[in-house]
Amino acid sequence: MTSQLVRCIDVPAQRWRNGGGLTRELLAWPAGEAWQVRVSVAEIEADGPFSRFPGVQRWFSVLTGAGVELSVGDQRHRLQRGDKPLFFAGDLPTVCRLLDGPTRDLNLMLRGAGGAMLTAVDAQPWSPAAQQCGLFSAVAGQCEAQLDGRVTTAEVPAYSLLWFAGAPKTLRFTAGQRPAGLIGWWLAAGLAGHAA
Repeated sequence: MTSQLVRCIDVPAQRWRNGGGLTRELLAWPAGEAWQVRVSVAEIEADGPFSRFPGVQRWFSVLTGAGVELSVGDQRHRLQRGDKPLFFAGDLPTVCRLLDGPTRDLNLMLRGAGGAMLTAVDAQPWSPAAQQCGLFSAVAGQCEAQLDGRVTTAEVPAYSLLWFAGAPKTLRFTAGQRPAGLIGWWLAAGLAGHAA
């Protein structure tokens, strides 16, 4: 069972072309411009447009801050911490308005087969049924993975991505302390025939 752990704090931030924020790319598979799976954390500092990604499925969730209003095509979505992740097409014109100051946000982008971003529930198992999958943690905790009758356990720091190149049968994330809110998000890539 191949996995990798990436901490946000260890990834250099890259300034957006329009100057409105910073991005930390936690995963790009395969590496380079032809990626099919991309997971990143963005720090949005100012109102403005998102880059377009034709042919890309996108999921977006607020990690910290008061939240945002996203105008995606002709629809508006108000998103705050704790809300269900928003799924939208990357080729639609998307403009972000900050509700009350900067935010930090989680992004999953996929080309090709479908995927999902779901809110993790403390100590509740998840069966991804995906080719690849991962956990993005909001708090420190322990992730248990089961595949072919074998169980492995990994310590996951807060604001880290634990990614599995081959999805386990089940995953379970247990917060280190009793959480007051969100503990993290499950990410799935390679759900053929599913978009969200």
